Amino acid sequence: MKKEHLAHFTIAGFTYYDGALAFSKLKIGTKLELKPEENNPFDARAVALYYKDYKLGFVPKSENRIIYKLLKIGMVNNLRAVIQQLDSREHPEKQVMVVIHLLNDDSAAKN
Repeated sequence: MKKEHLAHFTIAGFTYYDGALAFSKLKIGTKLELKPEENNPFDARAVALYYKDYKLGFVPKSENRIIYKLLKIGMVNNLRAVIQQLDSREHPEKQVMVVIHLLNDDSAAKN
């Protein structure tokens, strides 16, 4: 599988959404869903992160520009967001580290 590192970050707003409810269900390697949130009043390029029906928070504003653009042109299957690190001892806003890879067309078709 060919993949290219795009970004890694802790989830912004984790304490304001369903992070605490979902934390015990999350594992390293868990895939997350990326959803653009165009009507977000705080960020026109907001990209929310979901685990099943749990909204965990957002890709930080400092990292979301290219991710938002790729989602808007329909490349959702070419992006893979995965939990990279979990640490319950950290401050809640720093407990979950996510990595996003850009996948080539062949890799995306298999996911």
